[in-house]
Amino acid sequence: MNSEQLRLLLEAELEATAAILEVYARDFDVEHKADDSPLTEADRASHDIILKKLEPTGIPVLSEESAEIPYAERKDWERFWLVDPLDGTKEFIKKNGEFTVNIALIESGVPVMGAVYAPVLNTAYLGVAGEGAWRLLKGTHFHSADDLPGALEEAALPTLGEGPGDPGGIRVVASRSHRNEATEQFIAELEAQYGPAELVSKGSSLKLCLVAEGAADVYPRIAPTMEWDTAAAQAVVEAAGGVVLQHGTDVPLRYNKQDLLNPYFIAAVPGVL
Repeated sequence: MNSEQLRLLLEAELEATAAILEVYARDFDVEHKADDSPLTEADRASHDIILKKLEPTGIPVLSEESAEIPYAERKDWERFWLVDPLDGTKEFIKKNGEFTVNIALIESGVPVMGAVYAPVLNTAYLGVAGEGAWRLLKGTHFHSADDLPGALEEAALPTLGEGPGDPGGIRVVASRSHRNEATEQFIAELEAQYGPAELVSKGSSLKLCLVAEGAADVYPRIAPTMEWDTAAAQAVVEAAGGVVLQHGTDVPLRYNKQDLLNPYFIAAVPGVL
């Protein structure tokens, strides 16, 4: 495992967190991009910090805030960083704490390393393909990125077991109040197979992380997302033994497509789908 790369990701996210929380603690303006998604100065500050931290690696970077990089330029990238400098801007604006900073290393379309940091929750989720996944609490497992080697020994997530964690039902990541018809149908099918569904909800990439840490069994995302929304947390889910599959298939989500919009997907513990 390249522990130095993992340390770099955590260090970048902690530095970005400081800038994000400075904005979070005061009033701030909200702009809207062409697709009507919100944008704040925290998004931009985090983007700038992360790009500066990753630049010495020599590996190209695709960030939500630099998504205009032409496909002709990036299509031959075998390896690149995929960044969402502030995932869950709507949560950030609502000040509910459920937003994250996401960085993934993509190799040949596959997320092989991911770091998801929740600034308000002081929680880092890390995953490395073939090595494992971790949930680290700042102040408990580490104080700075330099503490990472010892923290990894203390905070490994257990490999996910087969099937739902509760034999009497299934835990589903879904909004309790805003679910589309396709999601309702998917949940009904799960209930027919496994029994009553307990709905759990979080913002941003934390939804995927609930599956990775075994706090939920399945997360159906039958609605739009972009590549930077999912890559880092997919690396964590898969490193923990779970799957993130295109809806209705056994094909994992893949990255650096010409169209950066993800297909609908389902994240789950093994043996549920």
